[in-house]
Amino acid sequence: MGCVHGKCCGRYPQSSDGDLRDFRDAGPYSAQRKHILSRRSLEFVPVPSHGYRLEYSLLTQRGYYPDSPDKENQDSFCVSTQVRGNPNIHFFGVFDGHGELGTQCANFVKDRLIEILANDPTLSADPVKSYNSAFLTTNYELHNSKIDDTMSGTTAITVLVIGDTLYVANVGDSRAVIAVTDGNRIIAEDLSCDQTPFRKDEYERVKLCGARVMSVDQLDGLKDPDIQTWGDEESASGDPPRLWIPNGRYPGTAFTRSVGDGTAETIGVVATPEVSMVKLTPNHLFFVVASDGVFEFLSSQAVVDMAARYPDPRDACAAIAGESYKLWLEHEIRTDDITIIIVHIKGLSNADSNAPALYELPSVLIVSAGGATDGASGANNRPATRVRKTSESSVTTGSEVYRSVRSDSSEIQSCQLVLSMNRSPAIVVPSPTCQSPVSWYRCIQPLPEALVLHVEDVPLNANLTNNTVFDLCDMPGEHILFC
Repeated sequence: MGCVHGKCCGRYPQSSDGDLRDFRDAGPYSAQRKHILSRRSLEFVPVPSHGYRLEYSLLTQRGYYPDSPDKENQDSFCVSTQVRGNPNIHFFGVFDGHGELGTQCANFVKDRLIEILANDPTLSADPVKSYNSAFLTTNYELHNSKIDDTMSGTTAITVLVIGDTLYVANVGDSRAVIAVTDGNRIIAEDLSCDQTPFRKDEYERVKLCGARVMSVDQLDGLKDPDIQTWGDEESASGDPPRLWIPNGRYPGTAFTRSVGDGTAETIGVVATPEVSMVKLTPNHLFFVVASDGVFEFLSSQAVVDMAARYPDPRDACAAIAGESYKLWLEHEIRTDDITIIIVHIKGLSNADSNAPALYELPSVLIVSAGGATDGASGANNRPATRVRKTSESSVTTGSEVYRSVRSDSSEIQSCQLVLSMNRSPAIVVPSPTCQSPVSWYRCIQPLPEALVLHVEDVPLNANLTNNTVFDLCDMPGEHILFC
């Protein structure tokens, strides 16, 4: 889901060396360079501070748009290991471009975001602050670049591994999810929340910024525009609520946060990420970072169930991409671009992890030229899972997980999937749904004289440190308070 005019690509990506030759010299942000991303491989990277390793692979599949058979893949991805030369810091990200120059926007952001993070000396000491600063700086630089991002931009879902902790930053409607063992089951826990008008807090925020929120049918007069309820994302039937300027038929974004999108920014679309933190334990098996092309018809649990069937993340990437592609063609006349990174967590022992399994930090205070607003108001709003037609086919029960079914991989060769593993420190894309067991207190001070405390349920077993304050920005009064 993206802008109203969609994201287009050809049905079957070509994977010949000729493609690489043809587009090799097309420029750093050329659309053509995204037609394919070289080779299938499995990579390993140690995290020596905690004695475990990460095994990862990724895949990107160009979408099929019958009206634009030669449209480029607008997804971009990034894997950067040993960030700042530190063997315990690794970065994974997916960027889903949209609009006429979406490919250029996604490429720009995946390059600059990791560069800014890698050059931030406070990254290890305060990763949340570094994350927010990097996203906002990248957004500013994109606005001031030669790329016209007036009606183009990108979502971003990123995971920063620092020792035994994951920091997940998200803008948009892509998703990160982690697999957790629970007895004989494997449970999917979302590490990010889809930022769309389906979320009451995001809906109210953009409305305050002047956005009209309507589906296309409402805009065309086919449905009552005064009815401001659209159910959840599963029942949206391909016509989700979108953002429009007060007196026009643009930009039509189906998300409420992104990088770029200068026009949408005037009605509340912001580049401020929502950041979550996960303390890894031996119960965490792997995590998935993927564009919304994966999650349109597959739930987070279905993706985790499929990935758990394959000991090799290369096979898991291929199976999930193949299933996603098939479901798109069963329900639509097109497919979206599909990009997925799967990272296995190997060898983490109990001695290395004795903290609570999952903490979630709220979004930072959003600051613009017009003043400060709360980026995630609405304490009891739970964003809907972004699945319109969930498929549980081709998945196994928890008792069958990690059974080797590599022979199944031959069944998806007909999809002509493009598998890739690029270790360059200059590549990235997006992710969504908050189902964390831990809630929080949020303390926001938008003005010196006004202090507002938003209280949400905190379980007794949260084990949070009393009166611990995390500064998120250089601006005074912007704090997250765990109590």
